[in-house]
Amino acid sequence: MSEQPTRRGVIIGTAVGIAGLSAGVALTPPSASSPSTSRFQPGIASPEVPQHFGHLVVLATTAPTTGWLAALGERVLDLTEGRDATGVLPDGPGDLTVTVALGPRLIAAVDPALPGATALPGFAKDDAIPAGLASGDVLLTAYASDPTVLQAVLDDLVALVPESSRLWEQAMFRGPGEGSKARNPLGFMDGIIVPHGARELDESVWVGEGALAGSTICVIRRLQLNTREFRSRSVREREAVIGRTLVTGAPLSGGGPDAQVDLNAKTPEGEFRVPPHAHARAAHPSFTGSSLMLRRSYSFDNGPDDQGLVFISFQNDLKTFVATQQRLDEVDALMEIATPTASGTFLVLPGFSRESPLGSQL
Repeated sequence: MSEQPTRRGVIIGTAVGIAGLSAGVALTPPSASSPSTSRFQPGIASPEVPQHFGHLVVLATTAPTTGWLAALGERVLDLTEGRDATGVLPDGPGDLTVTVALGPRLIAAVDPALPGATALPGFAKDDAIPAGLASGDVLLTAYASDPTVLQAVLDDLVALVPESSRLWEQAMFRGPGEGSKARNPLGFMDGIIVPHGARELDESVWVGEGALAGSTICVIRRLQLNTREFRSRSVREREAVIGRTLVTGAPLSGGGPDAQVDLNAKTPEGEFRVPPHAHARAAHPSFTGSSLMLRRSYSFDNGPDDQGLVFISFQNDLKTFVATQQRLDEVDALMEIATPTASGTFLVLPGFSRESPLGSQL
């Protein structure tokens, strides 16, 4: 395609199955009515460059109400603001961020019409996901440059979720990169085309109206990747699967790393430069009609036979992810080496403070 859509409102050759990225925007200035409240929780678009380490835990709870959210939010603020006196963070919070989200069952119990009240549909290979790992009621994620504090932080917070049990959890890491860019477990650069600035984030990521303005819908998919098989292929073969060059991340259609993917570009022999089943072609918005996703994914390593990517995306409409993943299931060569082992969608609640407690919008 010689004339590409703009970034705004579309996904440009993104990596739903393997992408890891972030994009940043400064937190909204405090309002007069709530002096220390930000519109958004951290760990989504801030910090602009994600911390190198993360840890997440997904919980089920039988608690009849969500009144416990206020105490949970207070504890998050204590930990991240350096007011902890219990020894969980003996060296202080550093760059610790914590993000709290609720699953569709809890949101629908408040109002089925609210954002985040819809569960994910099934996708190809989802039958490989163990029972109980395809949903959840509470998602807690913590990120920091120091990985040794993350488990202790989450254990401390999980204790405040009543009648809860752990469904699954995962330690995560992220390689070095420039800005939002970093290499994924397959060795390719991700985070190249992402929403930038407040306007694009408002259009595609944040829920903009209603009581839950400032929230966002999160999708998490833990994908086990056959990295050994993939690396055994030649560089040219690997680039054909991704649709981008290994070294720079530039699309095979030409241009620099930030260039739009030209689906109509052909070689002198008449072959498409971006192969028919390449990931960059499969995820192109001309096929999916999807909006932008803010992806903030991390790698994981649970041993030599269980490595891959925790795909994490944020969007203000669940259809954005669903339409793209369904397209990838149909034609993406990359899906051949990816097996989901956990999945779920959660509503990340709006920003909160001591004056405007976590969950008060519900």
